[in-house]
Amino acid sequence: MIDLQVAKPIGSAIALGVLWMIEGAAPMFEGRGGRMRHGAANLLLGLGNAAVAALVFAAATLFVTEWARSNSFGLLYWAGLPTAARIVCAVLIIDAWQYLWHRLNHVVPLLWRFHSVHHTDRDMDATTALRFHTGEIILSSTVRLAVLPLLGVTITEVLIYETILLPIILFHHSNVGVPASVDVWLRWLIVTPWMHWVHHSDEQPETDSNYSSVFSFWDRIFGSFKLRADPSKITLGLKDVKAEEWKTLPGMLIMPFRRRQSRRDSD
Repeated sequence: MIDLQVAKPIGSAIALGVLWMIEGAAPMFEGRGGRMRHGAANLLLGLGNAAVAALVFAAATLFVTEWARSNSFGLLYWAGLPTAARIVCAVLIIDAWQYLWHRLNHVVPLLWRFHSVHHTDRDMDATTALRFHTGEIILSSTVRLAVLPLLGVTITEVLIYETILLPIILFHHSNVGVPASVDVWLRWLIVTPWMHWVHHSDEQPETDSNYSSVFSFWDRIFGSFKLRADPSKITLGLKDVKAEEWKTLPGMLIMPFRRRQSRRDSD
């Protein structure tokens, strides 16, 4: 069996490298400079978050999923599905949870303070998929420790989902100029750049849309699907965060603790 703990980082690194090269050759948003500096800041933040997740939450995640398994506790254990169907359902319900949690991050003021760091990137590319405040990682990982046993997923199913998730979020954050004819077919199943660029628009009604992580149909089901006819016209980022300091790693880390306009006041 494939070692998912090895496959996950290797697959993500390969996807990031390939997307980085394609972004340079065929970008949607052109005329960007300082790609190395921009990408390095996002990558450093992402690596720091990966270390926190590994050191603080990996063992706890294993513990809660093993507890659920040994006690046959949680939705999937109660359903009594065969293995193949169980894995498919596990991927779907974890992704549904991701949709709900992402949507909450746009609604709950405390969660938005941390999640907004992700949205401040005006030079969005594949490395933006790694740009999350450490506080958001801690909050989401803590809540997930309660959610995973309720869902009744195993640690293997969590790793399968994450192995699928990471290349897809790198792809839909990327600055790759995906042709409309390709994107329209892909987004019937997965989240694509044309969808996610809208989510990173500085117009709040667009920011508050397209919350899905892997499967695009959650947005259609829950009425949060939006598109732009010409995504190259989208202004990325947040209107109340424009200063150069937010491009730096220290600026990103301190941002949730700085006084800013409310989301409504900034429109």
